[in-house]
Amino acid sequence: MKITQVETFLISAAPPQSGGWEARNWLFVKIHTDEGVYGVGEASGWPRVVQTAIEDLTRLLIGEDPMQIERLWQKMTSSIMGHGMTGVVGFGAMTGIEIALWDLKGKALGVPVWNLLGGKIRDKVRVYAHAHDADRAHELVDRGYTAIKTGGIRNCVESVAGIRKEVGSDIDLMVDVHGPPWMTTRDAIALGKRLEPYDLFFYEDPVAPENIDSIARVSDALDMPIAAGERHAGIWGVKELIEREIIDVVQPDTGRAGGIRQMQKIAAMAEAHYITMAPHDGSLGPIAEMAAVHLMASIPNFLILEHLEDDVPQRYEVMSGQPEVVDSYITVPDAPGLGVDIVEDACAKYPSQGNISDPEPTYDYLYFWTRENRATWLSEKEKERSDYRPGSVY
Repeated sequence: MKITQVETFLISAAPPQSGGWEARNWLFVKIHTDEGVYGVGEASGWPRVVQTAIEDLTRLLIGEDPMQIERLWQKMTSSIMGHGMTGVVGFGAMTGIEIALWDLKGKALGVPVWNLLGGKIRDKVRVYAHAHDADRAHELVDRGYTAIKTGGIRNCVESVAGIRKEVGSDIDLMVDVHGPPWMTTRDAIALGKRLEPYDLFFYEDPVAPENIDSIARVSDALDMPIAAGERHAGIWGVKELIEREIIDVVQPDTGRAGGIRQMQKIAAMAEAHYITMAPHDGSLGPIAEMAAVHLMASIPNFLILEHLEDDVPQRYEVMSGQPEVVDSYITVPDAPGLGVDIVEDACAKYPSQGNISDPEPTYDYLYFWTRENRATWLSEKEKERSDYRPGSVY
């Protein structure tokens, strides 16, 4: 069996009235062979740029045996070394290709991907959904969710207080600060201290991900689990976070971590340090989510998986084999490969319109604005700005 073609499908995945998500794209990959067997994958890490990287890598794959996944991954790695070893563009491209190769291999052998990863430990994978106010949290709990994430800086404590009051102590609650570059170590600690009474499942990206020492200071100062890792790529990107035991939860992004094998290696590194894994899927489409489901079924230190619920209609149109969430769990599929496929006609309905966000008019002043209102965003009784959307990064 030989690879004959690599296709990409770039689609707009922007929710209506999406704020900073108006430029979200999904990038699907489809690898064909001379025997008619094909596999599908998904890549992230600036998808429009990643699409070009995949086109460059394609010539390395044509004529190769798709079953030799690790060899092909190493071949691609060698070809992009000059561009940096942990860049999300190169690793995003390799991720989309690698996931498609696993899907192809599973289909060729007639087994699910989890069976190729050592077998499954669990038959279902726990997921959480997102809520930025008590009403949405109540709705999700009524639908069976047992874990909820909220986030942003402004209104954060107020939102968490309201959600915890609404859902009670039986629901696991997480906060994602999104690692903004203007969030100082002391401010992240101050915010974390205000959040400690609410018994968080984890406190995610409290500072910029590049500032490893700052994350360590936050971790040492707070009595709550710290999560990070979504904006790093490969085992090298999260190596220091794991080896220094700075974090309690590692969060590789399923679309740009380097592929299923890289995430499996990250999980093994984390297991040796008693760290759990909760993959980031927040900006990703449904194919990457299913790749994560297969891997999470097979590793012992899985904690929980991010799930986007009702974000955009195309999520339910562009892929067949949609998972069903029942009582906060997705059942691990037994179909060959990932158990899903790309719906090409549906993808064509959502052409990409761009892949960067337009900053708000006040962006130049965010450093000042945030510091100026520090007392209010640390409060449980913040008065909202008229132009603020609860849960946004700022």
